[in-house]
Amino acid sequence: MAPLVETSSLTKHYGSIKAVDGLNLKMNPGEVYGFLGPNGSGKSTTILMLLGMTEPTSGTVSVAGHDPTRDPTAVKRQVGYLPEAVGFYPDLTGRRNLLYTAELNGISKSDAEHKVEEVLHMVQLEEAGHRPAGQYSRGMRQRLGLADVLLKEPKLVILDDPTLGLDPAGIQWLLGLIEEMAKQKGIAVFLSSHQLHEVQRICDRVGIMSRGKMVLEGTVSDLTAAQESGGYEVYLEVEKSSKSLIGALSEIKSVKNVNANKTKITISGTEDCRHQVSTIVFEQKVRMLELRTSNRSLEEIYLRYFQEPADGEG
Repeated sequence: MAPLVETSSLTKHYGSIKAVDGLNLKMNPGEVYGFLGPNGSGKSTTILMLLGMTEPTSGTVSVAGHDPTRDPTAVKRQVGYLPEAVGFYPDLTGRRNLLYTAELNGISKSDAEHKVEEVLHMVQLEEAGHRPAGQYSRGMRQRLGLADVLLKEPKLVILDDPTLGLDPAGIQWLLGLIEEMAKQKGIAVFLSSHQLHEVQRICDRVGIMSRGKMVLEGTVSDLTAAQESGGYEVYLEVEKSSKSLIGALSEIKSVKNVNANKTKITISGTEDCRHQVSTIVFEQKVRMLELRTSNRSLEEIYLRYFQEPADGEG
């Protein structure tokens, strides 16, 4: 399967500043890809190059089989973009705004009316479609923006901090819609966000940018497992600990560190090893009081990489 998005040594200079520095990125059809990094890391410039809105200094980029710099119109036919700030004609109703977008995209009037009703239903704005867009709340504008993006049935949707300013219910609804877009409609989603817990929930893979470079990439579980202290921590409490028990736990293949504080033991490693732990506790004839695990969060990994904010472009 050919990648939907592919960049090779993609670089963008603004004077002496390297906003993006040798980016190699691949994204597959139907994938939800989380694109992370602090302000100044190169996320915004990367999106502009994917959309053909700025030209790379060097390197190559392909989106849906097209070069965005040479053929931006072909890319825009297959890519939907929802910026951080969504704009509509405030005096037109939500429905009329969408019909105007359909006309700009060359969709026939008969098809447009059907598609507009379909996307209004998807984003749960059927009843509000007759109201002027200027009366919409932030959450409703985000919904209308997604409807606008989905009108042309894109292969790829690029979302720039789409949950910013939404209430908890709105965030959960939006995340659910992103999952539906990817799993049921096969639409790939490129999600640039600062909300790490949301990214961790819905993304198939994530890439973390720092000062223009991709510093980490992979699934969340891969990234957590790759950390020096281990991706998983198993918490064990026993009635009575012993050197024999600690030694046996340390011999588990995936375990990197065992830290014991009297009867409470923390086991760090690359896998969830509760099964091996419980077997060892049984063999050692020790009474177990508690056994639980936690996977290192994406936020922990992120904060570990960014002790100081980056400067420059976002």
